[in-house]
Amino acid sequence: MKESNLVQKNILACGNHLLLAVLLTLFVLPLAQSQEPTVTPNYREADIRQIVEAVGEVTGRNFILDPRLNFKATMLSSTPMTPDAFYEAFLSILQVNGYVAMTTGDLVKIVPDASARQYSGLLSTDSAAADDIVTQVVRVNNVGAAQLVPILRPLIPQYGHLAAHPGSNMLIISDRAANVNRLLRIIRRIDQSNDDDIEMIRLEHASATEIVRVLTALTQAPRADGVPVTTSLVSDARTNSILIGGDKSERLRLRALVAHLDTPLEEGGDTQVRYLNYADAEELSTKLQQHFAQQAAADGAAPSANTAAQISVWADAQTNAIVVNAPPKMMRSLMSIVDKLDIRRAQVLVEAIIVEVIADRSADLGVTWAVDGSGSNSLVGLTDFGSGPSILGLGSAAGGDAASLAGSLGALGGSGFVTGVGRLSDSGTNFAALLHALQGDADTNIISTPTIVTLDNEEASLNVGQEVPFLSGSFSNTGGGGSGGAVNPFQTIQREQVGVKLTITPQINEGDSLLLKISQEVSSIASSSAGAADLITNERTIETTVIVEDGGILVLGGLIEDTLRESDQRVPILGSIPIIGNLFRKRSTDLVKTNLMVFIRPKILRDSSQTAFETNAKYNFIRNAQSGGRVDLMPLAGRPVLPPLEETLSAPATDTPPTDTMDDSDDSGENDR
Repeated sequence: MKESNLVQKNILACGNHLLLAVLLTLFVLPLAQSQEPTVTPNYREADIRQIVEAVGEVTGRNFILDPRLNFKATMLSSTPMTPDAFYEAFLSILQVNGYVAMTTGDLVKIVPDASARQYSGLLSTDSAAADDIVTQVVRVNNVGAAQLVPILRPLIPQYGHLAAHPGSNMLIISDRAANVNRLLRIIRRIDQSNDDDIEMIRLEHASATEIVRVLTALTQAPRADGVPVTTSLVSDARTNSILIGGDKSERLRLRALVAHLDTPLEEGGDTQVRYLNYADAEELSTKLQQHFAQQAAADGAAPSANTAAQISVWADAQTNAIVVNAPPKMMRSLMSIVDKLDIRRAQVLVEAIIVEVIADRSADLGVTWAVDGSGSNSLVGLTDFGSGPSILGLGSAAGGDAASLAGSLGALGGSGFVTGVGRLSDSGTNFAALLHALQGDADTNIISTPTIVTLDNEEASLNVGQEVPFLSGSFSNTGGGGSGGAVNPFQTIQREQVGVKLTITPQINEGDSLLLKISQEVSSIASSSAGAADLITNERTIETTVIVEDGGILVLGGLIEDTLRESDQRVPILGSIPIIGNLFRKRSTDLVKTNLMVFIRPKILRDSSQTAFETNAKYNFIRNAQSGGRVDLMPLAGRPVLPPLEETLSAPATDTPPTDTMDDSDDSGENDR
């Protein structure tokens, strides 16, 4: 019994020892496995390559070194470090000396940090060490990515990279993981939704345009705290409303101001003075007064009713302003009309091109004669064809000598070649014969380009010509007395204008077309081939209405005429005899060819730049057409030439344009221009 108890005690003791051994194994073994090896690095002016070898042995990493990696490093540690902590300290040494470790698979490349962004790195900071190079793409939701670039740029080192992609509103950041995390926290604080919105306030009494003008002047004033104003104000004249955009607090402040300003005025209406920029105050005031009087009459009220009586519009010509007295509602309507009428109208430059070519040719040949067979100066035979020198003008030559006959031929006048033959005496048979021959050529080539500028829907006239005298009559007065009195002859002369007249009224249609009402008259003195003593004028007139595109050329009209006139005068029977019949006939031929064309070219000048361009072109054209240089008989005097346009524009308005007086030194320069 005792032995069995002893055995049981021994078995129980052995089991307790075994259980204790198992428990010790379970607790001691994990504790032994959890204890990692530690190092205590201490380096003084050690070569970096030796430190790289030590890091590789401790961490088990494989390194590829850049050939430029060569510096001394000092690292002191008083406490043991794990391999991971030792590697972090190694990365800090590289950062201090301008190098970075780039991990690619199982390899770690140590390169200068200036070229780190050229190598592939991590695309997130989640599993990256603090000094690892990371490229992070950040989406910005509420702020423009391009606006953050100048804000974050100073926080990026020189080797880092920061760029924005406006299309997707993203930022691309390449830097060490620690700095990238800092930038992400900054971006999250900036990228917050604001409470900017747009509100519309409809006014009941005040004018939206005037309220916006007042509030704009108020909001544009610089604030004391230097915060920029981001509030925007826009008026809608059609609905008399104000659109307010910006921060919520600013919108509340402006709404309170609008509520105070949008209050009804006192009875009797309001008076405003409106200065006009382009319209004529007198014409506009009359039209406005008529408009509202007709509107009141159309509503069924008399012109003197209450609504019409409260509206008064009169003009001040000195300041080109209108003074309006009307209720607020009518005032808004009236000012809206003025806003649409008081605008700068476009101008129209119109160039007319008139081309006329006339060829006039004529030829005359004829013989006239007279025979007196009685010796008593009575005519017994005569031919006279009514044009050219007449045989009747010869008369009787005293003595019948050649000198008297030549003097009589000179007195006949006429044009062309005139020769005579005959016998004039007191006895015997007298005869005389005249031969008249004339051939003439006259060519006329006229090109006129009148130019005129006028406002849209305004008539303009251009008249360039001369006053040409035409003989209209003559009168002579013979007085009484023993000597027959004195003769007092005089002539009456009528002057007529000859030149170019252009009257035009342009109307700009929608788009770039123009409706032109044109009256064109061209008159000139004709060059006649017949040698006529009287003046002959040509007159060409066109009155039409056309539509022309802006800058286009349109033919208004013209004349192509080819006229041939042949005249043959002869004595019956005798003039038909071959050869001899030429002594009893007169022939004349006129050939006139006329080619006339009138073109028009309008151009719309919508702003001051187009007006200045056209003016400069015409100014320089005239200046280049002037011939500079010295005056032949006055070496010290110069020909008048327009000054350069730059000098004219820079001269004061009160100065007169200078006239070039050139000497030997500046003669060549003007000719070069």
